[in-house]
Amino acid sequence: KFAMVAPDVQIDDGKGTILISSEEGETEANNHRKLSDFGIRNGTRLQADDFLQDYTLLINVLHSEDLEKDVEFEVVGDTPERIGPKPSEPASRNISNGSDDGAQPSTSTGNQQ
Repeated sequence: KFAMVAPDVQIDDGKGTILISSEEGETEANNHRKLSDFGIRNGTRLQADDFLQDYTLLINVLHSEDLEKDVEFEVVGDTPERIGPKPSEPASRNISNGSDDGAQPSTSTGNQQ
């Protein structure tokens, strides 16, 4: 639903309980567990980060009995206009080796002894 590439999701409770990790296999044991197994209830906040996209979400979990048939969850709230990687900013000048002072590499071919 959120178009994350490599998400890390943790409970936003100050303890740092990780539910989903972008590190392969790190949280695989959590895949078949219910949110309630982690103490997640109505009003719990989750923080989801996707480092690859510089994308962070704060998710408020709200319990509802009024979902349509066969609907497990619903996303409600403000969503970004475009989800996905941020476009790269155009470079305004040519910078090499971290230097932008205009210095050019030496082209000297003289014998050095």
